[in-house]
Amino acid sequence: MQSKKKKIAVAGLGYVGLANAVLLARHNQVWAFDTDKKKMDCLRGRSSPIADSEIESALASDEIDLVPVFDPDTAYRDAEFLIIAAPTNYDTTQNCFDTSAVESVIRQAMAVGTHAVIVIKSTVPVGYTDSVRHKLGYKKILFSPEFLREGRALYDNLHPSRIIVGTDREEPELMEAAEEFLKLMRDGAEDEAPPAMILRYGEAEAVKLFANTYLALRVSFFNELDTYAELKNLDPVGIIEGVCLDPRIGKGYNNPSFGYGGYCLPKDTRQLLANYKDVPEKLIQAIVDANRVRKNFAAEQAVAAGRRHCIEKGKPKRTPTIGVYRLTMKSGSDNFRHSSILGVMERIRELGVPMVIYEPALSGYEEYEGYPVLKDLAEFKEASDVIIANRKSSELEDVREKVYTRDIYGRD
Repeated sequence: MQSKKKKIAVAGLGYVGLANAVLLARHNQVWAFDTDKKKMDCLRGRSSPIADSEIESALASDEIDLVPVFDPDTAYRDAEFLIIAAPTNYDTTQNCFDTSAVESVIRQAMAVGTHAVIVIKSTVPVGYTDSVRHKLGYKKILFSPEFLREGRALYDNLHPSRIIVGTDREEPELMEAAEEFLKLMRDGAEDEAPPAMILRYGEAEAVKLFANTYLALRVSFFNELDTYAELKNLDPVGIIEGVCLDPRIGKGYNNPSFGYGGYCLPKDTRQLLANYKDVPEKLIQAIVDANRVRKNFAAEQAVAAGRRHCIEKGKPKRTPTIGVYRLTMKSGSDNFRHSSILGVMERIRELGVPMVIYEPALSGYEEYEGYPVLKDLAEFKEASDVIIANRKSSELEDVREKVYTRDIYGRD
């Protein structure tokens, strides 16, 4: 337990920033800021701006000292630690993460004369943290990767698989800061003495990218196993369960899908591939390529199923209508950034097949990407010849003969 509360500022209130803010506010005073006014208004009303029931419950309690600060200068100036969880989207033209939002926060903090230890939680390229320290002339910067799942972000912080802090191991002041931040994270966790490591900047940055790329590899492997089973008329369940009984392989990330998606895996695999520019490799490129191949395969199989449905209904010349059930990345999420089903939709569009969409998160939209968004589930089912669903849902049980999904276990 901390003997004295630290003053901590958090910049960026996505699932990473908010989960860290809530965790640290259990024993410290945390000021939270985001440029998104809707998120700030939610936080002022003590409700969560993201879909995470545990964060919602925590915000409703009086046990955390978390204050939304609408003047970031005040938060940055007086903070002892400043955590940056700004977005770093992948820039396809630069073939690299866009780190401009991270640098903007650092520059603003420097401009108001902060003395805070800055902790970058945003995912960055290998070599970035040390380079930005020298570029901006602010040396008190750490990098601490996050290993959180959307919808379970606070839980994963309370029960961390590991806590990693990247620093300059030759600088005593930075080593002390790294140890202090590691202690803050451990004190906030509910597990006793979770595994922790203090690494150099580059190693800490690499851990994040390699970890997510390995998860993408797992997803791609079992998806390609499922593709083989589907085309060879084999039961994928028996194959997967037989393979996963080997304890060296295990059961993690073995449920087939339309591909890996979400905010992290697609961009992190591409960034790692970019970091391999001058390093021999075949596997990392294959992981990126396999995801595109899987999405295309799912689209073509769904369209073929739609055409069979039309033939069975006595309308062989009719172009099938594909229903898209939910755009969200996974159950329990309200986010569909880079959702794998969007890639499936791109291929269906290329095939010239019409689509309709059912997505409650788009309640204010009449269309999305040029396709009708139907508000009524019954109307959506009736309009669809085949329904593609990345994950099963009890809402579709009455039309399961229309549903094309590769979800075996009914879980993410």
